[in-house]
Amino acid sequence: MPAPNSSERKACWDARDLLWKCLDVNNDKLESCQNFQGEFEAKCPAQWVKYFNKRRDFLKYKEKIQTEGFSPAEGPRENS
Repeated sequence: MPAPNSSERKACWDARDLLWKCLDVNNDKLESCQNFQGEFEAKCPAQWVKYFNKRRDFLKYKEKIQTEGFSPAEGPRENS
């Protein structure tokens, strides 16, 4: 598959932005954003879809850590 040209890249990024905005408004409920998800998958290469999905997860996690702070999970206690 050849690399997307500039207009194809812009269409992909616009579709991604619309999907992400929909997910933000609908508390990440994909069921409410199926039409945007379909457009996103149709306009972007599959590898980009995978990357952008991981990127969104990372950005949401990072935002949560910055606002709520990090608290490590409690593991087994060592016997002293």
